[in-house]
Amino acid sequence: MSSYYDQPTSPGAMSPRRLTNRNTNRYSVTHLFSMAAEQDMEVQDELARAQKRLRDLKGRISAQSKRNFVLERDVRYLDSRIALLIQNRMALDEQNEVEKHLEEVDPTEGQYPDDRKLQQYSNLFFLLQSEPRHIASLCRLVSLSEIDTLLQTVMFTLYGNQYESREEHLLLTMFQSVLSAQFETATEFGSLLRANTPVSRMMTTYTRRGPGQSYLKSVLAERINSLIEHKDLNLEINPLKVYEQMTNQIEEDTGSLPENLPKGVTPEEAAANSDVQAIIAPRLTMLMEIANSFLVTIIDSMEAVPYGIRWICKQIRSLTKRKYPDATDYAIGSLIGGFFFLRFINPAVVTPQAYMLVEGVPAKYPRRTLTLIAKMLQNLANKPSYAKEAYMSQLNPFVENNKTRINKFLNDLCEVVDFYDTLEMDQYMALSKKDLMIHITLNELYNTHSLLSQHIETLSPNDKQHLRILTDELGPAPPQVPRKENRTIELQLYSRWETPIQDIQSALLDSVTSSDMLYMETKSIFVQLVRSMPQIADKRPYNLPQIAERAATTKDATLVRRGIKVKEMLRELEELKIVDRADGYKLMEEEVGAELVHLGNMREKVMLEMRSLDAVYKTIVDHNTYLRSQLEQYKAYLQNVRMTATKDRGAITGVDVLKVGGKEKKQSKQALGPYRFTHAQLEKEGIIVESQVPDIRRPNIYFNFTSPTPGTFIIALHYKGRDKAILEMDLKIDDLLEKQRDDKHLLDLEYVQLNVPKVLGLLKKTFARRN
Repeated sequence: MSSYYDQPTSPGAMSPRRLTNRNTNRYSVTHLFSMAAEQDMEVQDELARAQKRLRDLKGRISAQSKRNFVLERDVRYLDSRIALLIQNRMALDEQNEVEKHLEEVDPTEGQYPDDRKLQQYSNLFFLLQSEPRHIASLCRLVSLSEIDTLLQTVMFTLYGNQYESREEHLLLTMFQSVLSAQFETATEFGSLLRANTPVSRMMTTYTRRGPGQSYLKSVLAERINSLIEHKDLNLEINPLKVYEQMTNQIEEDTGSLPENLPKGVTPEEAAANSDVQAIIAPRLTMLMEIANSFLVTIIDSMEAVPYGIRWICKQIRSLTKRKYPDATDYAIGSLIGGFFFLRFINPAVVTPQAYMLVEGVPAKYPRRTLTLIAKMLQNLANKPSYAKEAYMSQLNPFVENNKTRINKFLNDLCEVVDFYDTLEMDQYMALSKKDLMIHITLNELYNTHSLLSQHIETLSPNDKQHLRILTDELGPAPPQVPRKENRTIELQLYSRWETPIQDIQSALLDSVTSSDMLYMETKSIFVQLVRSMPQIADKRPYNLPQIAERAATTKDATLVRRGIKVKEMLRELEELKIVDRADGYKLMEEEVGAELVHLGNMREKVMLEMRSLDAVYKTIVDHNTYLRSQLEQYKAYLQNVRMTATKDRGAITGVDVLKVGGKEKKQSKQALGPYRFTHAQLEKEGIIVESQVPDIRRPNIYFNFTSPTPGTFIIALHYKGRDKAILEMDLKIDDLLEKQRDDKHLLDLEYVQLNVPKVLGLLKKTFARRN
């Protein structure tokens, strides 16, 4: 079954009025036959093949997004645990727990629940999926430490098909419920949606799904990449930092500072310095120009913003107006901006590498520029009366000049129609599907079961309610299985309280006249026949009897069956005086032609969307590779710690500290290296991010990497022909891991700056196997 999420058509095309009773069902049947004309199960033309490839691609993006979410959770957990290890505060049993987070799932290990339990879980998860209010309530009840695991199940499993309209709309219905409760309990307007709560975590996680990632890449990637190409463009406007940079440069050039430029000045003194002001003035102009280019790009891309994100903005506006009827448009806009910019746009601007928009970490100056741009966009969206940092007030003209424009944009974002009518149809259709299923791990199954059991009195106080009945029947939740045994199972979803619909067309006949049904089905078959016989597609007006006859006399059994059937249907419609042979069945012919024009235009849109999503999928897969490499580094680190712990007779003291500054270094018998790398090699691999070595001298520069003991390293910079190193740096692998944990991605070797993640990768590749 197709849906508008299978196609790149705008949700804005849907009828804005609320349809009920007969109207709803007539609309639903029209929708049903329109979908039949678009689906690829019966027709095999170019559009059908492209739609199938697009659906497959969207399925792969959904599945890969979940894998990345799980890996990111693992990396976050290990970052925090490694921090304890770095500080020598982790016991041996805690190390073993960390090690378990690095185990791969073994598909041969682990037990499935028995058939009875599986049936109960099938009923339970159908109920949870189709009635989102239960999950919405649960999300409000769990703690912040529990929310990530629940979000994994909700965002990537229960509603994991990110491009399928029914699941997407059910998920948005859940958001509406959660947001509504958030507004009901809010005590302060300014803190709404800004605190780090389970609800805000939900909203951020939602933006990281496939459609959100696709938008960020298509809209921001080019703009950010063009900015970070200018590695030496320094746009710092903090007077204190500008003063320090200026005096450092003067001292480096002349060897001393004049008396009128003392060190250790106050921010006010720095801001009052005329030279500092002269440096900052052109930077302010350039920053405002760059921020304006970002803003124009974002505003111009409004139609590309995923429907779900726009719909959440619409709910924020609606709930704010109800809760705070006296709130101004600007105040309402600041709440919408708090979601759209704070949770969606700005994190990608500040750390584009984490959102897979750029390769590697931007250099120091572009990184700072991106941070300033994000601050400017946030100030514009929040419309504060003052800047948190005094120096940011210098950029107030940008805020003042764009207030009206941003407010219009934030309000226009909300102008999307609701989906309740199509959701009603989708839910109805779901009962006719025999393949409604989710792919869920045993631990997701048991964790959701456990959380429901903990909060069942609040979720379902009445023991006659369906959720309570299913939870009581399941009994206590099984414990979490070891990571190695956490298999993924295919869980069929069905309801024990709803009767499956065997024939959707027959089920709707009671509310739509038989002549309406006959007309729509006839039109649908003609559309399919023209698509199946492309040689007649361009011959307008269509001779419908001739098309039916031609199909009925082909060698294709399916076409023959349809041709004979549609000839009879056309005759019946003529007897009912709904169509007329005398005018060449003009009404039917025009509607068939219009449907085919729509499908022809759709093919171009499908191909365009497929090209865009191909790039998104490649990026997501690349990010998966990066996350896996991080986990591999943790494995190597833990192995080194265990070796050191054994050597020290069980004392968990981290890795031996090497003494620095020319003092004696302890070299064990396990010393490895030196391994030699040229400046050009490290630059090509992206390990050297910045270099102050003059181009003419770079061919004579090389680096020696040595490991005196497991987990400890010496990086020495050499010049050909000289015996002694120009400089040496002693470090432990936990120094690098700590930098990575704190998002400090640069290692300063005075003459060169190295990329920390890539240095870790090089050390692993060079020493782990030999260790």
